[in-house]
Amino acid sequence: MVDEKSYWIGVASKDHVQIGIANGICQLCHGKAQPLRRMAVGDWLIYYSPKKRFEEAAPYQKFTAIGEVVGAEVYQYEMFPGFVPFRRDIRFLDAEDVPIRPLLGHLSFIKDKSRWGSAFRFGYLKIPKMDFELIAEHMLGFVPDT
Repeated sequence: MVDEKSYWIGVASKDHVQIGIANGICQLCHGKAQPLRRMAVGDWLIYYSPKKRFEEAAPYQKFTAIGEVVGAEVYQYEMFPGFVPFRRDIRFLDAEDVPIRPLLGHLSFIKDKSRWGSAFRFGYLKIPKMDFELIAEHMLGFVPDT
């Protein structure tokens, strides 16, 4: 039996996503290990950024990164004294930021279109392949070979 790939969305401000892209890593839920342990090598991750900057309240509401899990290990890294989050290695693709609003009517993981933000409340979620492909097509102009 062949293991099926999983598709994930992580939630982080765009400025934090950019740090992850620059370092080829992802962190979820403020550095918790458990969400990363649910992933497997070959899974795909899309970041959704509700804000552009962590410290600011202005909404951004775009998908901001897409990549494949390449690191088998979940490991800790000291970002600064007292903050040692868990991370996992990701191979990010060059992608365009894509607003979520035009896609809301087509995303099956968003059950209540009038309260769509609640889908992201836990900081990460598993999504169906068809939703991943729709978002990927808009971000990349193609669907990666998954």
